[in-house]
Amino acid sequence: MYKIVTADDHPIFREAISNVVRSRYPESEILETCNLSETLDLVKDDSDLDLVLLDLNMDGMDGFQGLMQLREVAPTIPVVIVSAEEDKKVVLQAITFGAVGFITKSTPRDQMHKALEQILAGNVYLPSDIIRGDNPQNAPLSGAQALRQQKQAETLDPELLSSLTRRQIIVLQRMAQGESNKQIAYHLSIAETTVKAHVSAILRKLKVSNRIQAVIAARDINFADYLRA
Repeated sequence: MYKIVTADDHPIFREAISNVVRSRYPESEILETCNLSETLDLVKDDSDLDLVLLDLNMDGMDGFQGLMQLREVAPTIPVVIVSAEEDKKVVLQAITFGAVGFITKSTPRDQMHKALEQILAGNVYLPSDIIRGDNPQNAPLSGAQALRQQKQAETLDPELLSSLTRRQIIVLQRMAQGESNKQIAYHLSIAETTVKAHVSAILRKLKVSNRIQAVIAARDINFADYLRA
């Protein structure tokens, strides 16, 4: 069903996270790595990955440097930090540096299942108990809310948007609606690899580093204006 990487230098945690994923998605293929170098090599060689669950303190990470390297090498593959860290500032910084979610290792299995569902649906997940102060509804923040907190949302230059092809505009519109690559491929009747190629081109042309920033940058776009024949 899904192809997911669990990257953690502690074998017990790595096995525990893999078991949580399998218990929710038993048909998924789980690949395991124990350091940043192995993880970078894996994402370079496999374009079919759906998600990377990344330990923030794994060997080679050097804080957020490892996350940024991973986002640079594979900008279309969603990366979620799985960490024992529970500092709110660190959680929000992870989103700023390109993660699409943050799951603490103390998260109960059922809640982790919900987090995975939300992330694989194309949304951002943040732990509500850590972010509660800025989210009185006590619900996981959306990508828009998280990035606004970090002042990362910027107005999109119309010239950048005009550089997109019609098909890329359609893909961006569906990204903005929260669809995953699999969902976009299904609705447009194209291969998922083709969707990933379009997403890569969109990120490059819009000059953003990840999918969530592209969606936020395009938040005020009237797509109908760009899709008229």
